[in-house]
Amino acid sequence: MKSKLNFKISNMLLYFFKNESSSGILLLICAITSIIIANSSFAETYNHILHKYITIGYGKFSLSLSVLHWINDGLMTIFFLVVGTEIKRELVIGELKSIKKTILPISAAIGGMIIPAIIYSLFNYNQTTFSGWGIPMATDIAFALGVLSLVGKNAPKGIVVFLTALAIIDDLGAIIVIAVFYTNQISWIALFLGLLVFVGLLLANKVNNKFTSIFIIGGILLWLCLLKSGIHATIAGVLLGMTLPLGKGDKEPENSMLYRFEHTLAPWSSFVIMPIFALANSGITINVNSLSSYLVTPVSLGIIFGLFFGKQLGVFGVSYILIKLKIAKLPSQVTKMHLYGASALAGIGFTMSLFVSSLSFTDETALSSAKISIMIASVLSAVLGSVVFKLINFPSNNSK
Repeated sequence: MKSKLNFKISNMLLYFFKNESSSGILLLICAITSIIIANSSFAETYNHILHKYITIGYGKFSLSLSVLHWINDGLMTIFFLVVGTEIKRELVIGELKSIKKTILPISAAIGGMIIPAIIYSLFNYNQTTFSGWGIPMATDIAFALGVLSLVGKNAPKGIVVFLTALAIIDDLGAIIVIAVFYTNQISWIALFLGLLVFVGLLLANKVNNKFTSIFIIGGILLWLCLLKSGIHATIAGVLLGMTLPLGKGDKEPENSMLYRFEHTLAPWSSFVIMPIFALANSGITINVNSLSSYLVTPVSLGIIFGLFFGKQLGVFGVSYILIKLKIAKLPSQVTKMHLYGASALAGIGFTMSLFVSSLSFTDETALSSAKISIMIASVLSAVLGSVVFKLINFPSNNSK
């Protein structure tokens, strides 16, 4: 009896971790947990732990960062490494390989980044919070695909591919924005050393180096160089991912280094690192009496209108124009209703938006406003996208 129960539990756990929506569900649970802790008697302990410094190394060869910084600058580098491997795979052998196939998601993603940034900028023009314009630009791929897998079970493969490609291009855009606009004062010596390490990794790829340790050591050195350079250290993860050997041909060999890195690290990224990030960054002290004042600040209005309305306008608007002008065409079996549903889901900006907000603001009031509005806009987008896909799945619609 006990062995049967253990078998059932293990099967349930395996199903949970293989399910597309599981990562998004876990993220949501951790975000809610973080908010509950931040508004409980454990809030002081929670903040003390996050701001406690941990030192690795000894003397001059040591690195001391707070727990929050180890999470945001260290652990999140692994998340960005997985993103980097996904981008490379899609560019070399995936959906982003052909310009003809990718013109629609690339254009839609660009529209979905520019319009939200403009909307935020209009609300925050001449304000000290103007620097947060990058917050509503990104789509959270885990949440968006999680919601789609829950509500769009009969959705054509084309819309899943479109949303995945859109989110990956969004991530690439967000990475470029972080690297260019959210950097501190640059140390050119550290940046030059980082460039040398990156070139070394590219050469290791070129000569088909099969020693994983070379790329791991090179990745750590690259991370240290970028950390000291002023460019956000997590970019090292993306750069390392782009240098990993993929193999030859149109299919990804299962013994390629990129495949091994991605498939080893992806579960850790989805089910450990991102939940830890959510626990550390979602804690908001909510005062019911002052909640309304938080929601009418330029930061909140810019993010909510940018993510919820701007994403729809940018993604669906650009896609509609390109299809109307016959520059691009809808994927097989995908309707404009599917496209609008995906455009709504693109407004779920949780992980990357929280990440950019932590880079944008040092003021706690502005940061709290940003976190609250990111969550509100993401929930609204998830609800609207769910409603649209539910309407598509109605029998009356399917029979037409």
